[in-house]
Amino acid sequence: MRYFVSFAILIVLVGFSLSFAQQDKKDRIEALKIAFITNKLELTSKEAQVFWPVYNEYADKHEKLRKDRRQQFMNVKDNLDAMSDKDIEALVDGEMTFRQKELDLQKEYHAQFKQVLPVRKVAKLYIAEETFKRELLRKLQEQKK
Repeated sequence: MRYFVSFAILIVLVGFSLSFAQQDKKDRIEALKIAFITNKLELTSKEAQVFWPVYNEYADKHEKLRKDRRQQFMNVKDNLDAMSDKDIEALVDGEMTFRQKELDLQKEYHAQFKQVLPVRKVAKLYIAEETFKRELLRKLQEQKK
């Protein structure tokens, strides 16, 4: 029954994402990611109800961190040669600060994931996220060819 529910969710989400061709590419990827993770974790409807709000909160915070980092690098990307050593040191130190904040966020939500899911499914979550990223990169590379 759980497999049927997961498969049905996957079909609905994929169909939903494909039916809106004008929908932003990022939104379509996010819908596919949700379906992929739901399927790989074999979430029951009860688990999904408590897991997805926590995961979405984590993803939003993680995206904000990454967006801030991208913005910082975009501001200096073309000006690196003109920057002083002090400015470059601040940039490099900022990278370490970003990595620490990212790790702190992951540790915080790791604990929360374990509160809402069995530890086996938390492990499956990490594997599913990595697998999804690799598949997405592979498909994007295929499209470029």
